[in-house]
Amino acid sequence: MHDIRAIRENPDAFDDALRRRGLAPLAAELIALDDARKGATSAAQANQERRNALAKEIGGAKKAKDEARAAELMEEVARLKDEAPGLDAAQTQAGALLDEKLAAIPNRPNPEVPEGADEHGNVEYRRFDAQRPRLATGKQHFEIGEASGLMDFEAAARMSGARFVVLKGQLARLERALGQFMLDLHTGEHGYTEVAPPLMVRDEAMFGTAQLPKFRDDQFAVREHWLIPTAEVPLTNLVRESILREEELPLRLTALTPCFRAEAGSAGRDTRGMLRQHQFNKVELVSITTPEQSADEHERMLGSAEAVLKKLDLPYRIMTLCTGDMGFASQKTYDIEVWMPGQETFREISSCSVCGDFQARRMNARFRVKDGKQVNFVHTLNGSGVAVGRALIAVMENYQNPDGSVTVPSALKAYMGGIDRIEGHTI
Repeated sequence: MHDIRAIRENPDAFDDALRRRGLAPLAAELIALDDARKGATSAAQANQERRNALAKEIGGAKKAKDEARAAELMEEVARLKDEAPGLDAAQTQAGALLDEKLAAIPNRPNPEVPEGADEHGNVEYRRFDAQRPRLATGKQHFEIGEASGLMDFEAAARMSGARFVVLKGQLARLERALGQFMLDLHTGEHGYTEVAPPLMVRDEAMFGTAQLPKFRDDQFAVREHWLIPTAEVPLTNLVRESILREEELPLRLTALTPCFRAEAGSAGRDTRGMLRQHQFNKVELVSITTPEQSADEHERMLGSAEAVLKKLDLPYRIMTLCTGDMGFASQKTYDIEVWMPGQETFREISSCSVCGDFQARRMNARFRVKDGKQVNFVHTLNGSGVAVGRALIAVMENYQNPDGSVTVPSALKAYMGGIDRIEGHTI
């Protein structure tokens, strides 16, 4: 959510940020809406103030036994009371129009974010080459999984439809192992606190992290709640409508949860396999910081996500997303893309974003500075640490063997009961 006062103070800078996002200028329109809101508020306040003043005058007229004057004043009060609901409604409507417009505008990109229209404008930041020889090509994960009998898309489709999967046996255990490994790493070595959050949230929580209203069609609704598309939603909303102490920051939170996405805008994309599912597991990282900490925290969060892939010895690269490819709430985003031999390309496995105070304003999440006199909005950050399903895919494709088996990465052997190879079998 944007601060209308900041837009008023520097409308040119706001419009330039929108231009970098590929959007038309909006500052003049927003300021006009704010003027209308202020005018409606002033009119409602003037009505109330006049009624308060008249009440005193009526009292004085009655005390002076000037009944004619009292009746005249009471007639004016009645007229003002009749006008008041319309003035209040106009005030509410003007405020709602401004808020609706502001809520639909994406966050401003940081100055260092490269400009570009789409993913072709992204810039490589750094890469990691695994110690083990990198497979240049190979089978795709669904070919390996279906041949082994441990990955069943047909059974999932019969009960749930497209974009679901059933994992069996040691492949199901491998997915569970990956999630537990990531949680242990982030809590034990990276200083994150594990949270078990709700999987269903209300409108306010989805609005706070900016999934609503823009991405309504990408979500699954259950009666009065939404299934979370990522644990970013409940983890970030833990600080909504609260004032933290500066000494408490940064807060670092992590959760392993199922995630649910309608994938409304991805028709025809990645229809085979597990890359784009309606239900998947992900380890999420969220940080709540002061404005001064957020840039350094972004790099720290990126390093935490990278550590997962380094310990799994998976080759990857990091891309700085351009202005046209960033998420709605992001000021700056790094995507970690892991090498997939089956597709012979890199695919996103983690996205780490700093959002500034954009989400905090929507949630009214603030902190009190150490001197206790000033209250500011926090900065929020979120990242995948990492997507468990895509990590499973990456392990299957990078650790595949000619006989159809999959070698278990050394970092996961303890979680797999010492098993070092997943052999195909049907159950």
